[in-house]
Amino acid sequence: MAPVISFRGATKAFPGPRGSGVLAVDHVDLDIEDGEITGVIGYSGAGKSTLVRMINALELPTAGTIAVGGRVTGELGERGLRELRSEVGMIFQQFNLFSSRTVAGNVGYPLRIAGWPGERRRQRVAELLDFVGISDKARQFPPQLSGGQKQRVGIARALATSPRILLADEATSALDPETTLDVLALLKRINRELGTTIVVITHEMEVVSSICDKVAVMERGRVIEHGPVYDVFADPQEPATRRFVHSVLHDRPSDETLARLREHFAGRMVTVWVRDDAGARAALSGALAAHDVHSTIVYGGIRELAEKPFGSITFELTGDDGAIDALVADLAAHTRVEEIAARMVS
Repeated sequence: MAPVISFRGATKAFPGPRGSGVLAVDHVDLDIEDGEITGVIGYSGAGKSTLVRMINALELPTAGTIAVGGRVTGELGERGLRELRSEVGMIFQQFNLFSSRTVAGNVGYPLRIAGWPGERRRQRVAELLDFVGISDKARQFPPQLSGGQKQRVGIARALATSPRILLADEATSALDPETTLDVLALLKRINRELGTTIVVITHEMEVVSSICDKVAVMERGRVIEHGPVYDVFADPQEPATRRFVHSVLHDRPSDETLARLREHFAGRMVTVWVRDDAGARAALSGALAAHDVHSTIVYGGIRELAEKPFGSITFELTGDDGAIDALVADLAAHTRVEEIAARMVS
């Protein structure tokens, strides 16, 4: 089955003064399957928002192609672009609601633009407000709503024309943690019950780990890792991905923490990655028992994703250097091991 969204060498450059410019998206190859929730993460300036604007053709590539539903955006005329955009809904960080229109008026606005007759439009708006859980707010205005309620209005509006794809650009960044969980649960329900493909642009790994099937990691305009969320987060291959994981798990000692640990633990310290691999877990236990090395857990963090563990544990190892080298080599044969302030073993 062909992916619903396909980037092939997609590049977007913005011109600047005197020949300078910004390469916002740099030769991206990425497929997003129909019915999936895909997260796109990266630090500020990584190119995430430009990437998502290329999906609904608000930005067209300067090189390469983007195909949405089998249609190459750069080959569409104005009518084709309007049709494509009607199939792609979008929700925003700052809600982008009309303060002078009621909740019902905001949700019904895209239907009015699309030429829906009044009665049919009112029925659709009522259906959407019920779906997102704010039927009682239909006659209120956005300034009267909480942040979570405003985002529910934004989601209902984005769903108005029954889009095949929903884009969420930092849609929870302005919300408190509890409201964020409610909005994420709503997005998950939309995907499950309506079959909508969702692309979530975020700098928060927690958002991706909560609802996404797959994740793409961006850095300097490029997609540097892409795959199932657990695989990418449990065994990150790129430094940027590792920084994301460690920032959420807090499983690696900071320089300050390491300095404090060094005051109490004089042995060699190694960090061992943990993931849902029975063989690796058995090897970890067996290696620690088999070598004449004393080990003490001094730091770490393990969490679950899709009911599977991942994270890392830092050990202090004391004993003969040769025995420690043999233990580290044994561990490295089964999982990623890093000797702190020394060398990367695997």
